[in-house]
Amino acid sequence: MLYWLMRELQRFGVEEFVVLAGGFADELENAVRDSAAFLPKPARLIFSREPRPLGSAGALRHAAAHLAPRFLLCNGDALFDTNLAPLLAAAASDPPEIHARRLSRKVAAAPNAKDSAGVYAVRRDILRHCPPDGSLERDVLPALAAQGLLRVTVADGRFAGTANPADFVATLHRPALILDRDGVINHDHGYVGTRDRFDWIDGALEAIRAATQSGWHVFIASNQSGVARGLYGESDVATLMEWVADEARRHGGTIDDYRVCPFHAEATVAAYRRDSDWRKPGPGMITDLMRAWSLNPQGCLLIGDQQTDLQAARRAGISARLFQGGNLSAFVAGIDEAKALTRSRQGV
Repeated sequence: MLYWLMRELQRFGVEEFVVLAGGFADELENAVRDSAAFLPKPARLIFSREPRPLGSAGALRHAAAHLAPRFLLCNGDALFDTNLAPLLAAAASDPPEIHARRLSRKVAAAPNAKDSAGVYAVRRDILRHCPPDGSLERDVLPALAAQGLLRVTVADGRFAGTANPADFVATLHRPALILDRDGVINHDHGYVGTRDRFDWIDGALEAIRAATQSGWHVFIASNQSGVARGLYGESDVATLMEWVADEARRHGGTIDDYRVCPFHAEATVAAYRRDSDWRKPGPGMITDLMRAWSLNPQGCLLIGDQQTDLQAARRAGISARLFQGGNLSAFVAGIDEAKALTRSRQGV
């Protein structure tokens, strides 16, 4: 369960995990470290061991030295299937002590009853409200709500506790929208390597948000021969892509991951002068995303603006469509494969 929880959080840019470990700490650390090796992205792991059971508020306070000024807080015994981007955007624009996103579901045994789970966007200032031994839910959250220091939004989605995680995990094997970058999500002004030259295509942010809300992965796969030509470096590309992902989340969607190919057979920079199957029309970037995120080829759709994009998709065994300009959101909404992927998610 912790593996899948970390994997879901990685989709929204989380890179470091502080695990509040109470009983069975040795076994827990070993299990988390072993499972983290299979995560699609590298993860920094920190373990905070309670000297004795302190309750959820006490455990959080005990971990104070490991907490960033702002962090997400989740229960380790609940998996969720929801879009966290609106929570992150709301917490950034209106930062109280704690901003909670609640997921509600009907309980099968009692259709009129409801169960719920939460994910919290928290400021470290909350620690001054946490007793050294006590419950976050019982002792802290009601007091913060009474003081106007707690915000809550209700999310669409599903979650599962420890009773049925195996069944629920099947829903987390998501379909994927793989987007070329220059010419698809931004206007191709030629070798775009910096934020000041990045110009969003109409409807790009809306398309990313709609795909995220529909339960899809969203990935970027982009040839970046500007690196090979010495126009900018790999670190510049990484910085730009971090900003692109932040903007997507600010607008209610997310870019789960990306791949770029800096190589070119006629590179100016010798270190990048070689053929690579990652460079489209080679399939390498796509197949690496499929490997890292355990994607089903039948659930993948690539959108590109060049025939080389479509060739790469065919070689990877996935569907593809050619985007020739206009509004990307309207374009995606009109694709039969995209409609089918959305219907398949609704039927899970």
